Amino acid sequence: MLGNIDEDAKTVVEVWATKNSWNDEAYETFQGIAGSDKLGASKRDRYAIAPEDMLKAQREARDRQLQIVGIYHSHPDHAAIPSEFDRACAWPVYSYIILSVQQGKIDAHQSWILDEAHQFQPEQIENLS
Repeated sequence: MLGNIDEDAKTVVEVWATKNSWNDEAYETFQGIAGSDKLGASKRDRYAIAPEDMLKAQREARDRQLQIVGIYHSHPDHAAIPSEFDRACAWPVYSYIILSVQQGKIDAHQSWILDEAHQFQPEQIENLS
């Protein structure tokens, strides 16, 4: 998600979809991170954003005087609550929107942000349109 960050809020101005690049290499890379004991090679249960996609987003944001403000992903047939693996891999500045997808349909969504203790706290989402 690209947008602006100020002292009081983040404003998303554009959402980029990226493909889920989770594969055997990502599985090997992330082993040993908290929550990885439940890892598998299934893209249904894990996601990864390819480094080249993150770099492209960073460049595009910079060129447009924007920032990456967050990342979103879905939890198929699970609640919109971050997993331990989500927490271990999260970056402090970003918002993380999780979509709960139940039986193929979005059921709920929630934004999360890391606090000073690297724990997720819920974050309010406001629709300004």
